[in-house]
Amino acid sequence: MAIKTKQFFGTDGIRGTVGTPPITPDFMLKLGWAAGKVFAKEGGGRNKILIGKDTRISGYMFEAALEAGVTAAGVDINLLGPMPTPAIAYLTRTLRAQAGIVISASHNSFEDNGIKFFSSEGTKLPDEIEFAIEEQLAKNVSTVAPQLLGKASRITDAAGRYIEFCKSTVESNLNFNGLKIVVDCAHGSTYHIAPSVFTELGATVVAIGVSPNGLNINAQRGSTSPQQLAETVLAEQADIGIAFDGDGDRVIMVDHLGNIVDGDEILYVIARERSRLNVDFGGVVGTAMSNLGLELALDALDIAFVRSAVGDRYVMQELLQRGWALGGESSGHIICLDKTSTGDGIISALQTLAAIVNSGQPLAEITRKMSKLPQTMINVRITDSVDISANKKVQSAVSDIESKLGKNGRVLLRSSGTEPVVRVMVEGEDIDEVAMLALELSELVTSEVGSDR
Repeated sequence: MAIKTKQFFGTDGIRGTVGTPPITPDFMLKLGWAAGKVFAKEGGGRNKILIGKDTRISGYMFEAALEAGVTAAGVDINLLGPMPTPAIAYLTRTLRAQAGIVISASHNSFEDNGIKFFSSEGTKLPDEIEFAIEEQLAKNVSTVAPQLLGKASRITDAAGRYIEFCKSTVESNLNFNGLKIVVDCAHGSTYHIAPSVFTELGATVVAIGVSPNGLNINAQRGSTSPQQLAETVLAEQADIGIAFDGDGDRVIMVDHLGNIVDGDEILYVIARERSRLNVDFGGVVGTAMSNLGLELALDALDIAFVRSAVGDRYVMQELLQRGWALGGESSGHIICLDKTSTGDGIISALQTLAAIVNSGQPLAEITRKMSKLPQTMINVRITDSVDISANKKVQSAVSDIESKLGKNGRVLLRSSGTEPVVRVMVEGEDIDEVAMLALELSELVTSEVGSDR
């Protein structure tokens, strides 16, 4: 039996360069219609879909196209304007909508854009719904009778609703009085929300990356470029720095010494605090890319740890299967299922700040208890999809390296799901040995499967 594959949906929605199919206005109109047809069958009575976006200039164009398509299918729309991706997940659930649509390309630059969907529960769509939407995309657009057309309205208090929700995820008696925080919003969708959340909880906030112009989202700001945040933390003599990506589902932090704190370390801080308070969260789900130092530090606290495939979708699957509440990626995509239904940068930052306040220790002191192992990753370009695990010569070399590294070392070979490369990662205790072994292995992979062999 042939395996059914999706034409448009990837592991995180649909994404690409604006103006290049499928990221075009005509496709977005049809996508809105197709989604409207599918979700009209899912709900009862008057159906409703929420649409939100980040701050990139093409969002206006695609918002209008989606609105036309959804209303043509006879489904109502609530327009949210610029809102973080996790806020749209939350509002989809609380406003009892059939679905939420996010217009965003996350941490990519403004030239890209994309679409993500949330179910009525505020979770990513199951495969069967994505397949159903793609089946509708193969049909011609048809408009319902005029009296059945969907209506569009704007939710004017969306930001305020989400701000209050974020604040509700920490104890009501907790405040951040005395903390000076630098908040970098990447000129993205948290620009009008994150500073208010932390200010209303008592912190002194220095906000950067809060002047979106449609073209500067993620430009030298945010979780993918935290250097400016680190410099500002030092210049302002702040206690902590917090950086979000363009759509607000990732967070990277900086301690008062200017050290960058990644998603692995944030996971450790949150897990350590929950363990200290005897909160039952099951264990922690990381990915194949999570630093071995996280695994070792959690083991020292008797906290269970497992790895999923790379991607927040797979972290979520593992959490749900195990009934656990905490997982994430090194990139800063942290999922706290006991607080919300999806990865949320602001809520993850709040859990970390709560740990700092409750423990009375600065972030630098807490993270010092987790020693990240040196890690080197090299991308080897390939021309065709390749199963690297089937190459006996490469696998023999991997076994030899793992023997040299011992129990505190790892080797990972992974074909990228987004670009034509094989990622060669080596991790161990000695930084020079790790770099040398990664280079040797990448050269072997290049000679065996690389595009320039």
